[in-house]
Amino acid sequence: MGASAVNNTDVNTRTGWYSKAVRGDTNSAAATGYDGGSDADGGWAGALHFPLIQGADCCGEIVAVGDGVAPSRVGQRVLVRPMYHPVRSDDPDALATFGSERDGAFAQFATIEAEQAIPVNSPLSDVELASFPCAFSTAEAMVQRANLGAERVLITGASGGVGSAAIQLAKRRGAHVTALTSPSKAEALRDLGANVTLSREDVLPAEAFDVVLDLVGGPRWPELLDTLKMNCPEFVGDHQLK
Repeated sequence: MGASAVNNTDVNTRTGWYSKAVRGDTNSAAATGYDGGSDADGGWAGALHFPLIQGADCCGEIVAVGDGVAPSRVGQRVLVRPMYHPVRSDDPDALATFGSERDGAFAQFATIEAEQAIPVNSPLSDVELASFPCAFSTAEAMVQRANLGAERVLITGASGGVGSAAIQLAKRRGAHVTALTSPSKAEALRDLGANVTLSREDVLPAEAFDVVLDLVGGPRWPELLDTLKMNCPEFVGDHQLK
């Protein structure tokens, strides 16, 4: 293991927040856990099994391979796909998350199906690359779901990992990006490529965007719908409904 990163999904799994029995927000019991949470549905895909090594985000090097995997892969620098369909599962809806349904990256060594170890060739450090998998794969999934092109997009929660990734991925597709953030973070988001930054306290323009990527949810959700144009808009949310 070259480097691993602590992602909010690691914290949420550790505190039991993903259980449907939990009704509090992600901050209300982050240090102590939640009353009423259940291990039976506390993971991304159902039950958690202990002992468990967490860690969804990492960058490392392949040091050994199993049967059927090309020996030439030893020595490859790789990222691990954090959420995936287990290749050897007979269940078409099966889902696994590294560090939730199987042991993850908070260790010197970890195992993963060969198909989920993605070779990388990058000048970035292991520490930098370890911040990519969860945030960028989530943002990429949202951008793909919206079929985003050279359109006007509003991104909420834009200063977080997924939001900052979404800005960069949207710009690569030629989009005009408006980022919703706090004033103290606006300059950093413009440096990432945001064309316009709005404060969370600003009145949002009506029918101004082709796409909204909402990373926050909450009571402002209806107002975000009003920012969409009327001609076949796309709204993609990244918040869990319980």
